[in-house]
Amino acid sequence: MSRPTARVLQLLEILQNGGTRTAAELATRLGVDERTVRRYVEHLLDLEVPVETVRGRYGGFRLAPGFRMPPLMLTDEEALAVLLGLVNAGARTAEEAGEAGGAADSAAAKVRRVLPKALKARMEALFETAEFATPGPAPVNPEASVLLSLAEAARERRAVVIRYTNRLDRAGERTLCPYGIVAHRGRWYVTGHDGRSGQVRTFRLDRVARVSPAAEPFVVPRGFDPAATVLAGLAGTPWRHEVVVRVRCSAQVVRARLPQRLATVEPDPEDGWVVVRFRAERLDWVPGVLGGLGLPFTVREPAELRDLVREWARNFSAEELALGEQEC
Repeated sequence: MSRPTARVLQLLEILQNGGTRTAAELATRLGVDERTVRRYVEHLLDLEVPVETVRGRYGGFRLAPGFRMPPLMLTDEEALAVLLGLVNAGARTAEEAGEAGGAADSAAAKVRRVLPKALKARMEALFETAEFATPGPAPVNPEASVLLSLAEAARERRAVVIRYTNRLDRAGERTLCPYGIVAHRGRWYVTGHDGRSGQVRTFRLDRVARVSPAAEPFVVPRGFDPAATVLAGLAGTPWRHEVVVRVRCSAQVVRARLPQRLATVEPDPEDGWVVVRFRAERLDWVPGVLGGLGLPFTVREPAELRDLVREWARNFSAEELALGEQEC
């Protein structure tokens, strides 16, 4: 959320506390000048918030008597998208600036306060149980009912029955004790005790079609770390492709230019290049990542990746040529 929008919400919150506030007082609290305060007041009026202007020596701005913000009428999907977007924006801000998320976190708190009671309770369950394993783009939201139902079950320590489609495209039901929910690299995961295998397992939420209560209570093992469990489980997944690439640059630079935790980067003692290793289920996205390094590289394996890189390079050159002709 942009800083002006967050400040307009902050202005509304100040006015809701009651009393008449001078333009000078509001400017100081918002960190803007008085002219900007008046512009923010106009924004509230455009939103049909009844802000009254009190003239005179002790004048200023106040809300019309009896006005209260109504509950924010959002569907589960809309509320989920808005709040997760704000929370993730706050996490990125903190990661980049080394400080609290500021405006995004403040805006998220305001939105949560004006949600209808039932939806607010479900959202609170999600924020109490979910973890973001890695900063970055907001994960693609699964079906809201799936995510929120699992969050409620995780908070209440109640087992559920999920209908899940595995990597081999086989669907079936299983009883799950959801210990925690984790967002990682654009996906949501739930981890917990799987009744079918009798072990702790991790499941992708976009493969969960239905969640039903099982009403069986459970206890989370002492010291259980959902994020670490998900990351460890993903690291042990038998991916289809083992990718090995040599890049001509220092390990520090290559690590900084690759997506976080994508690959291992080790110096090659023979010639000063580095060896990059990672696993992938598909290869179609890999040439773009390697090209984005902006560094010379060679593909050791798999062999089919070399063909994809050549095709990507041809397409990229053709696009550059077309753009050059348009500019001429």
